[in-house]
Amino acid sequence: MAEQESLEFGKADFVLMDTVSMPEFMANLRLRFEKGRIYTFIGEVVVSVNPYKSLNIYGRDTIEQYKGRELYERPPHLFAIADAAYKAMKRRSKDTCIVISGESGAGKTEASKYIMQYIAAITNPSQRAEIERVKNMLLKSNCVLEAFGNAKTNRNDNSSRFGKYMDINFDFKGDPIGGHINNYLLEKLLQGGSDQMLRSLHLQKSLSSYSYIHVGAQLKSSINDAAEFKVVADAMKVIGFKPEEIQTAYKILAAILHLGNLKFVVDGDTTLIEDGKLVSIIAELLSTKTDMVEKALLYRTVATGRDVIDKQHTEQEASYGRDAFAKAIYERLFCWIVSRINDIIAVKNSDTTIHGKNTVIGVLDIYGFEIFDNNSFEQFCINYCNEKLQQLFIQLVLKQEQEEYQREGIPWKHIDYFNNQIIVDLVEQQHKGIIAILDDACMNVGKVTDEMFLEALNSKLGKHGHFSSRKLCASDKILEFDRDFRIRHYAGDVVYSVVGFIDKNKDTLFQDFKRLMYNSSNPVLKNMWPEGKLSITEVTKRPLTAATLFKNSMIALVDNLASKEPYYVRCIKPNDMKSPQIFDDERCRHQVEYLGLLENVRVRRAGFAFRQTYEKFLHRYKMISEFTWPNHDLPSDKEAVKKLVEYCGFQDDVAYGKTKIFIRTPRTLFTLEELRAQMLVRIVLFLQKVWRGTLARMRYKRTKAALTIIRYYRRYKVKSYIHEVARRFHGIKTMRDYGKHVQWPTPPKVLHRFEEVLQAVFNRWRASQLIKTIPASDLPQVRAKVAAVEMLKGQRADLGLQRAWEGNYLASKPDTPQTSGTFVPVANELKRKDKYMNVLFSCHVRKVNRFSKVEDRAIFVTDRHLYKMDPTKQYKVMKTIPLYNLTGLSVSNGKDQLVVFHTKDNKDLIVCLFSKQPTHESRIGELVGVLVNHFKSEKRHLQVNVTNPVQCSLHGKKCTVSVETRLNQPQPDFTKNRSGFILSVPGN
Repeated sequence: MAEQESLEFGKADFVLMDTVSMPEFMANLRLRFEKGRIYTFIGEVVVSVNPYKSLNIYGRDTIEQYKGRELYERPPHLFAIADAAYKAMKRRSKDTCIVISGESGAGKTEASKYIMQYIAAITNPSQRAEIERVKNMLLKSNCVLEAFGNAKTNRNDNSSRFGKYMDINFDFKGDPIGGHINNYLLEKLLQGGSDQMLRSLHLQKSLSSYSYIHVGAQLKSSINDAAEFKVVADAMKVIGFKPEEIQTAYKILAAILHLGNLKFVVDGDTTLIEDGKLVSIIAELLSTKTDMVEKALLYRTVATGRDVIDKQHTEQEASYGRDAFAKAIYERLFCWIVSRINDIIAVKNSDTTIHGKNTVIGVLDIYGFEIFDNNSFEQFCINYCNEKLQQLFIQLVLKQEQEEYQREGIPWKHIDYFNNQIIVDLVEQQHKGIIAILDDACMNVGKVTDEMFLEALNSKLGKHGHFSSRKLCASDKILEFDRDFRIRHYAGDVVYSVVGFIDKNKDTLFQDFKRLMYNSSNPVLKNMWPEGKLSITEVTKRPLTAATLFKNSMIALVDNLASKEPYYVRCIKPNDMKSPQIFDDERCRHQVEYLGLLENVRVRRAGFAFRQTYEKFLHRYKMISEFTWPNHDLPSDKEAVKKLVEYCGFQDDVAYGKTKIFIRTPRTLFTLEELRAQMLVRIVLFLQKVWRGTLARMRYKRTKAALTIIRYYRRYKVKSYIHEVARRFHGIKTMRDYGKHVQWPTPPKVLHRFEEVLQAVFNRWRASQLIKTIPASDLPQVRAKVAAVEMLKGQRADLGLQRAWEGNYLASKPDTPQTSGTFVPVANELKRKDKYMNVLFSCHVRKVNRFSKVEDRAIFVTDRHLYKMDPTKQYKVMKTIPLYNLTGLSVSNGKDQLVVFHTKDNKDLIVCLFSKQPTHESRIGELVGVLVNHFKSEKRHLQVNVTNPVQCSLHGKKCTVSVETRLNQPQPDFTKNRSGFILSVPGN
């Protein structure tokens, strides 16, 4: 059963119709056509309706959907049948065939191309070059054969005028390794000739210029002939035709077109060619002499005993000979093309002992049943072919059904159907059939006419229920006297005109033309006419007639198909206007009748609409019953299916075979599908839940594993880093620089912060080691220098680190030789009075106040106060600032000695340090270092700003102090400006 589509598209399998009737069949066929569903199953038969438009259902994505799937798993499609045939061939090593039938214009040729395309797409997964070559050859051969064997008719733009049966050979792995093509009855129509011949062939582009194809030129066509010609030319090159062979094919086609334009005139008793130039062109194209072509067209060489005479044609005989010659050339060309393709695609170097057994898939694309206004010998042969194929179809389908019922132990119910054996016998029966009567007429000595042949038919077949003529039914005015006869085919009544039957069956071609072509200097042409080497006096065996040859080929074809496992594509033409919108009910109903599709449905159902193996039935429906979901524990799948059917209450509507269950009515199947659809929603939700849980657990495990790996990796990297640090710094206590020169290893990213801390620890340790070597009396000075570096490094150039820091410069004789004796008592008195413990810094300064008054003063900094003193008044204390009132210092970024002491009461002290001995000694770094170090020892913070100009506040008034360097400036000095003060310092 096909995959269930929505009922808005109709039933995907005609077997599932509620009632088997023509109205319901046609309603379902129309609905699917109108909804764009051109394929419908009848069990394992595909019914295809020509859509007359391109559909996007043949691409690679669609191929993948059908590859390896069972018929019932996907919607109806040609690919489903192609895959079923391929699987049967590959799994069971059994030859299979796909029979594509239907009338002209029903889409058979396109169907065969899509089947070939599918088989090529699913084979050779390893992309072996030889297999690809064979596949390409098989596909390319299609368009070449179509170009030479198809024609544009008033019913079909690409009508097959020949039957094609292609065997594709596969190796034991299922890859194509070669093939073989048989062709049947190339109809003698020349409308397939190409209009794109080169100028060198003396051709014009206008199709209407040539009498053989001017009728076809007037028909509307959907085919781009120019593009198709290029495709065919490229395909012939790919297949392996040599350039000279391709050129010969073009020359033959051109010669045929020119032959059609030859006209004969009569001058007295003599027949002449109207345009002698055409004869020269034909001779040039056929690589022979002009006079020989002219003689073959106007004369017939006849042997009478030992004498040979040239008998001149009448105008009628010359025209007949010309047309027969053109048709024969075209047929020989087509047969030669088929032969060349077969030589190229034939299986080569295949040894079954080495390569295993070869298997075959046959694809039959043959002309469909034809009923024209004027039906002649060609339609008679074509319709006989369809009778044979219909007979085979019914026999094989019935046989398959009977065999399946017998295998499964199900009683077989007889089915009434039309057996067309009576019509086949009417045509082919030995001594009594139409072909035998026609051959007898052709073999009679003397002048035999078509009317005489019709009289013989009336005489021998007058009582046959499927044959009639005007003589037998005088009241039937549809039939003409002495011209028409009617056969009641399975597809309907067809009236045939006997005109031309005798000549076409004899297929007479004057021996002169055969010798002419054999004597061509073109070796390709010469090889097409081997019988031309016979002398006119040599007696040859009478050749078989065209009808007998065709009958023999049909019998061989049917025998070939019967030996294979068949699959069918039944093509239907929806209308005669080639419209994608029109569904002609009467036209389609007639095709459904003569294709026997309704009988096919009845045979397929045979009391049971559906059958499936127990395993596959369970696989599809086991979720319906708790006894079978998710897996059953019963003795066999058959018992499990019984339990499931009984659970649903359908036990009275089924039968149990040995390996399959048979269901009588489609309603039971639809109910099962509905129950399955309901359960699938719950199963999908359950599966989603389980799958999401599985995904979450998988993600958790992956994340956990990743974190574990990361943790162990980090631990490894940390250990490696620490071991490397330990190795490099081993024994640094004995080094002179305590490891300063040791290069630190690169840490992992996670240890960057740790490295900083570790380096800080190392630096502190190294510093402690260095400090141990420093006398205790020097430690305060070292700490002060360290503090100065922390505050000013990179912001001021000279911090005075290279010299010893005196600290109390006012008590130093070099700095104050005259007044140091005066300062010391003052300092001692302040110590007694203010109870300070240590002197931090003292120095002479130049200060400026808010009144812009510049004076020399001294500053004395202890661990408790900052004193401003007047050295000219024996270091009288002019101002005392408690250190707890000091909020910060500001210095410039130059070499000057500017210092601004910031206080909480906004009464900043602005001074410039200076030394008398040595002159211009920098003491900024020392002042900043001792103050910052002192504040740090008391766990207080002292803000130090390095900027130019310096911001300050004098009694709440904001101002700035900028520093300028001036040449010839003897010593630092303050001057007032608009924003505050300028400290001018010496520039040398």
